[in-house]
Amino acid sequence: MKDYMIRATAFEGSVRAFAIRSTNTVQENCSRLDTWPTASAALGRTVTISAMMGWMLKNEDKLTVKLEGDGPLGAIIADSNAKGEVRGYVMNPHVDFESNEHGKLDVKRAVGVNGSLSIVKDLGLKNNFTGQVPIVSGEVSEDFTYYFVNSEQIPSAVGAGVLVDTDYSILAAGGFIIQVMPGASDEVITKLEKRVGEIPAISTMIQEGKSPEDILSIFFDGEDWKINEQSDVRFQCHCSKERVENSIRGLGDEEIDEMIEEDGGAEATCHFCNERYHLTVEELAALKSS
Repeated sequence: MKDYMIRATAFEGSVRAFAIRSTNTVQENCSRLDTWPTASAALGRTVTISAMMGWMLKNEDKLTVKLEGDGPLGAIIADSNAKGEVRGYVMNPHVDFESNEHGKLDVKRAVGVNGSLSIVKDLGLKNNFTGQVPIVSGEVSEDFTYYFVNSEQIPSAVGAGVLVDTDYSILAAGGFIIQVMPGASDEVITKLEKRVGEIPAISTMIQEGKSPEDILSIFFDGEDWKINEQSDVRFQCHCSKERVENSIRGLGDEEIDEMIEEDGGAEATCHFCNERYHLTVEELAALKSS
């Protein structure tokens, strides 16, 4: 099954919703970084939600998410855009613990409960939009819910789940974002709150073969709702040898000479995809300004 997400509206347009299947995307991201189960769950949740948030943008707009708590994972960073492309990075990928009291991966312990969630949106303007809130749970989904309510003033329910197999592969990953628009009645809000509390685990539903459409059908059971748009989702890294060369060029001739004389070349590894780029002495010399 391919990864994709849908955008929908319900309750006569007073509610907008997103749902996503991200299993393959999370699998590729995690396998590239060699993440252990708890790290995979934390990274996968962040990447899944970031993909939906990126799709809220337009054209060439993009956003960067940084979730940085005081747990052993360190910072989790994700980039996404309006094309369904997303990539993620976790500072310490080899983090894993025994299951928590609910029998689930202990993401809260890995992320930590003190720190911040920041969102930077590049909308093609002179200045980027930046929003930041403190971490409120470390479970990721609740932290994004808090962000929407307090930074963007949009009452929202955010959920994301990742199931990891014994061989560390990703069995299932997916999520949803439900947002209440201005003018929604108290009755609508009460219904949604009740259903958010009753909905089965997202990762379990994805593992059972349920689609993004199925997930929203559970939310809006018996209600009038419609799908407005669909988009593929995929892991996509934008690193390249040319970008590495531009970065080295910016260091200046003196630094480049040191690489040539002391190291006999240069090597750089992308944090997001682990792609390695090697530059020979001749290639480094060609980057000098004189």
